[in-house]
Amino acid sequence: MTTLELDPTVLQRRRVWRRVRRDTGILLGGGLLALLILIALLAPWLAPHDPVAQDLTRRLLPPFWQAGTDPAHWLGTDHLGRDYLSRLIYGARVSLGIGLGVTLCAGVIGTMLGLLAGYFGGRTDMLISFIITTRLSLPIVLVALAAVALGGASLQTLAIVLSLLLWDRFAVVVRAATQGLAGREFVQASRSFGASHLFLMLRSILPNLQNTLIVVATLEVANVILLEAALSFLGLGARPPTPSWGLMIAEGREQILFDPWLIALPGSALCLLILAVNLLGDGVRDALDATRS
Repeated sequence: MTTLELDPTVLQRRRVWRRVRRDTGILLGGGLLALLILIALLAPWLAPHDPVAQDLTRRLLPPFWQAGTDPAHWLGTDHLGRDYLSRLIYGARVSLGIGLGVTLCAGVIGTMLGLLAGYFGGRTDMLISFIITTRLSLPIVLVALAAVALGGASLQTLAIVLSLLLWDRFAVVVRAATQGLAGREFVQASRSFGASHLFLMLRSILPNLQNTLIVVATLEVANVILLEAALSFLGLGARPPTPSWGLMIAEGREQILFDPWLIALPGSALCLLILAVNLLGDGVRDALDATRS
């Protein structure tokens, strides 16, 4: 047996990779998410029509499984004659862009606060814990309403608001993990050699939080996507004619009794995306669980 095979790090990586290959959730969720990301990236080439182009003479055309459909509009048109398939394809860009962007920004904020609280402890920990408690007392929808009243409804405003509100889970998890790592031998050894606090946090502790951050991030992306859709449905996010799935559901609610597919199609797309992210997140959490053999 070679030295490389005896390396605990290499063995752990092999165990993780073996779990990933066996996990149906990771394969199914990751494959579905990769497909949706590919659709979003290739939207200009995949969409058959301009998603915001209106044609009132062709409004509310039914999808292909109903009578009276138009082959040029495979999934029909909305109340303004806009091609529904094109809007669904471009809507993936909005949901994934908001989900990934907000999660990244919130993750950076929460990780830095959690590192500071867990590493220094004492008054620093008390102050950051107070900030976390204050954040948890703020209802997201009410804060979004206030932000929209001040800055106007837009995806940019929504992204900023969500980034400033959804960092608490990262902070709590990183704080607890950092408290456990700060007293470990390798950190104490680096400190004895004169390493700075910044070096210890960023080079000794943060790399050991990689698995934890991946798990939290994958689960948080689904939460952000769902919040964006809900707030856009309430008129607090994307503004017409932006092809957002939440906004498409809001626009189709008046036709729910006559054309339920206007809500069913974007709702199904949203469910598939949330399902893919959750399956991937649960699978990654299980694969990185050090207690599993």
